[in-house]
Amino acid sequence: MCVVAHPDDECVGFGGALALANERGAQTSVICLTDGQAATNRGDSSSAAELGAMRRAEFAASCKVLGTTEHELLDYQDAQLEFASVSEMAGKLVGHMRRFRPQIVITFSGDGGMNTHPDHSMVSFATTAAFHWAGSPKRFPALGELYRPQRLYYLSTQYFLPERLAPLPPPWSLSLDIGGVFVRKLEAFRAHSSQAPLIKIVEPLWRSHPLQEVYTLAAATEPQSAHTSTDLFEGIVVD
Repeated sequence: MCVVAHPDDECVGFGGALALANERGAQTSVICLTDGQAATNRGDSSSAAELGAMRRAEFAASCKVLGTTEHELLDYQDAQLEFASVSEMAGKLVGHMRRFRPQIVITFSGDGGMNTHPDHSMVSFATTAAFHWAGSPKRFPALGELYRPQRLYYLSTQYFLPERLAPLPPPWSLSLDIGGVFVRKLEAFRAHSSQAPLIKIVEPLWRSHPLQEVYTLAAATEPQSAHTSTDLFEGIVVD
């Protein structure tokens, strides 16, 4: 399960991991909390509602390219997640985790990602709480059968966006070679036609660095020492 804040986060940040999981036959779910109405790039939309509808369609198209099993876009307000209830957001994610029963959960870290977006930070906080609460009988007992995902990973980075405030990313413990699925990651990004100006900035940046996505193992069901890995599914027990 991948939890993000905005349409295009799923491919820009996590597209390689999702495409690799699809190639291995894993079922994947993407939960996006907002429809991105506050985006700087607005395509040919004439209103916030029109942009939101456009970005919902783009999100669906991107998820199709990445081969996700399911995707859902919630109705939180873009650029306002810092004012939303973390407990409420976490509760909704607990419900999704107990229903979908993911072995692995991936999301942003608290730094807010490469653009230090507060929505990304809030998604990290809510997803982290949900990861730990989904298996707790004390949290949201009415939201389905208890379930404990096995791993929680945070997205990290090996480089920064030019002319942007640099985040404070966590040191990564997982490095994924996405060279074999890079074309799919880029195709998914291009499905977000309203964000074409951003694509022109990001694509050359991607191509000028190793084709990798890096993640930090933030939590696991078994106590273990920190070590580096190149396999998202290393140590996962098949249910």
